[in-house]
Amino acid sequence: MNKAVFFDLDDTLYDTSDFARLARRAAINVMIDAGLPLTPDEAYKLLREIIKEKGSNYDKHFNILTKRVYGEEKPLLIALGMITYHNVKFALLRLFPETMSTLIYLKSKGYHLGIISNGITIKQWEKLIRLGLHHFFDEVITSEEAGVEKPDKKIFQKSLDRMGCKAEKSIMIGNKFSEDIIGALNAGMYAILVNSQLTEDEQKYLEERNIELKVLSNIQDIKKIL
Repeated sequence: MNKAVFFDLDDTLYDTSDFARLARRAAINVMIDAGLPLTPDEAYKLLREIIKEKGSNYDKHFNILTKRVYGEEKPLLIALGMITYHNVKFALLRLFPETMSTLIYLKSKGYHLGIISNGITIKQWEKLIRLGLHHFFDEVITSEEAGVEKPDKKIFQKSLDRMGCKAEKSIMIGNKFSEDIIGALNAGMYAILVNSQLTEDEQKYLEERNIELKVLSNIQDIKKIL
């Protein structure tokens, strides 16, 4: 059976801190320049409310924004917002230091690599391609195609099946304790937390269940333990 390492994507392999906010602000400013009758803060607040209602993976936030302001959709403003958002977002897309060398190292050690991500399949593939990482991964499994989100064990089991590996020979690496770590452990996999620190409640959860969890501040430290 294959030995596999699965990664979360957002905030595990690349840094999303601030880039969505900056991209949304830029989109709002362009829409205002084109006639949207709101201040930047008013428009940003409304956009944030829409994102909260619909979720970050919804693809028509700007449609709803214009409809709430004008009573109807404004195609020009929507297109300006979408294009600016995506241009700025992808311009800011950056890998964490040593991500590439870590993936090369794992491949050299014979690990099969996969992605398990809560998100839209085409969007996650687009990020991997833009980051130059797509060729490292044997499988990319998203919540969209699995029909459930992490930490549901079904998405982890689907990933194991697709990769042709057993849970006890697989490791999940991610930055979210509740989604990545708990989900993987419940599926019988090993897990490593990166780019995050345990809260007191999370530490207590592990202690009560006698679970030892590796917590790494940098993705390159994976090379020291695998």
